Amino acid sequence: MVRPSIRSGKRKLHKTISGKYVWKSIKKKPNAHKCAQCKKPLNGMPRGTRVEIRRLHRSERRPERPFGGQLCPPCTRRHFRTIARQQI
Repeated sequence: MVRPSIRSGKRKLHKTISGKYVWKSIKKKPNAHKCAQCKKPLNGMPRGTRVEIRRLHRSERRPERPFGGQLCPPCTRRHFRTIARQQI
């Protein structure tokens, strides 16, 4: 029996080694990562399950910059500007 999380997804016809045709369930893709402030989808972040993301190299998992994977570039820029203005 297929897991309930996969059961409602799409299915595709697949030919086995013995020549039979069976229906295979296709897993749903996870939602895109979103910015913590503006809720826009983040660029450079892969859409995959935790296992798939762990198999990637470290540099492929998230952008290598401050707040990479949490804030989008415009929000990061805005954040650093507010910090710089408070220090003056």
